[in-house]
Amino acid sequence: MGNKPKRILALDGGGIRGALTLGFLERAEEILKKREGNPNLLLCDYFDLIGGTSTGAIIAAGLSIGMTASEIKDLYLTIGDKIFGKKRNWLLNPFKRYKAEFDFKPLEEELEKVFGDITIGSNEIKTGLCIVTKRADTLSTWPIINHPKGKYFNYNKGMLLRQVVRASAAAPSYFIPQKIDVGHREIGTFIDGGVSLANNPALQLFLVATLSEFPFRWKTGEDNLSLLSVGTGTYTKKYDADKIAKKGLLGWAQMVPELFMEDANYLNQTILQYLSNSPTPRVIDSEILDLKNDLATEKPALHYVRYNVMLDNDELNDLGFGLNGNELESLREMSESKNKEILYKIGSKAAIRDVKPEHIK
Repeated sequence: MGNKPKRILALDGGGIRGALTLGFLERAEEILKKREGNPNLLLCDYFDLIGGTSTGAIIAAGLSIGMTASEIKDLYLTIGDKIFGKKRNWLLNPFKRYKAEFDFKPLEEELEKVFGDITIGSNEIKTGLCIVTKRADTLSTWPIINHPKGKYFNYNKGMLLRQVVRASAAAPSYFIPQKIDVGHREIGTFIDGGVSLANNPALQLFLVATLSEFPFRWKTGEDNLSLLSVGTGTYTKKYDADKIAKKGLLGWAQMVPELFMEDANYLNQTILQYLSNSPTPRVIDSEILDLKNDLATEKPALHYVRYNVMLDNDELNDLGFGLNGNELESLREMSESKNKEILYKIGSKAAIRDVKPEHIK
């Protein structure tokens, strides 16, 4: 292929909505197999670095060990009910101090079935891998990578892949945190990487790939670096102004994580569009629009493509999915396992519409 660019695949967090991501990945896989003339091509053969947060970490890890998008889709449709199927019944046990809404054991059991005792330093990981998680006891975001020249590889190489993925998916209130031996005779407590600026890990992966203190040190430039980012569905949030104004301490405490995560997702998108001439720009807001007339550097720093679906009536109707208000609210929830099949179908239909061969360099 000549001087091919270094290729990055970035996968968002979003709970069971990761099923939507897989519709896009199957389409990308299909395009690449045809273009490369290789019916056995895997995404781990094509991408030099695959990374994800939370549910995106599960998918990224699966792809990195040679699973196809279809195999991971089948896994999601099978295990969704086991992981998110049964919530704690707080009303029946009002005096029991549950630490999380869901039992973590089904998730751990399924991850063990898929990843066994594969470690971060294992040769069974066939490409660059970055799992984004959050160390709660130091408030720091951890991009855990498998590059043998990584600064902390000697400490991280023995970590079980399933435990690192479990850590990235430990959404506070959904699952209890994951403790991991991080070396230096120290145990770290990790929670979902989505509780950071990197629920959409695309910008974090760009930094991991290019900054001098990370081991990759790939050259920037539109012909040198290609980043494909896939979301788990999003929607425009608007609340009643009077109700918001009347919120008490508990109400604001519950809303603060959503406020920060919304800003983080838009910041990621804004910066990457500002650094590129993306063929898939989205309108950030009504003031700065889609940044098509803006470029932060003299030349684009990367080729950047972003796929996602707006989970609102207009877009879903356009894709052939008519939903009532309650169904739409349910679809947006990250833990409603009953929606896994329709989410996958939405992702597949959107991928047919949106994913173009020329997008994937």
